[in-house]
Amino acid sequence: QVQLVESGGGLVQAGGSLRLSCAASGRTFSSKAMGWFRQTPGKEREFVATISWSGGITYYTDSVKGRFTISRDNAKNTVYLQMNSLKPEDTAVYYCAAANTGYATGRDVEYRYWGQGTQVTVSS
Repeated sequence: QVQLVESGGGLVQAGGSLRLSCAASGRTFSSKAMGWFRQTPGKEREFVATISWSGGITYYTDSVKGRFTISRDNAKNTVYLQMNSLKPEDTAVYYCAAANTGYATGRDVEYRYWGQGTQVTVSS
């Protein structure tokens, strides 16, 4: 069983930055790929970024490439999403997720455990 708790969301102006954190419980955190997704009302949940179990492989959706960076610290059981150059269209609830395996893509069906989300609002 894995429990995930996101933090770090908030209100920022366009062009600003936020750093999201996802604290995970469970002894097997370091063996699981981790991902960030986001969702706005009336929209499908959207993949943002994923990172392999060791942090050696990362993948991002095109809309955030060059602006967002996913990282993890397995010693702290924590995954991060550094978000720079934020745009109003980045506004969403951001969810942390843990996959069943050590490698995952952007398909949400690959992720078994989900946090409750943290709100990110970017004003213009």
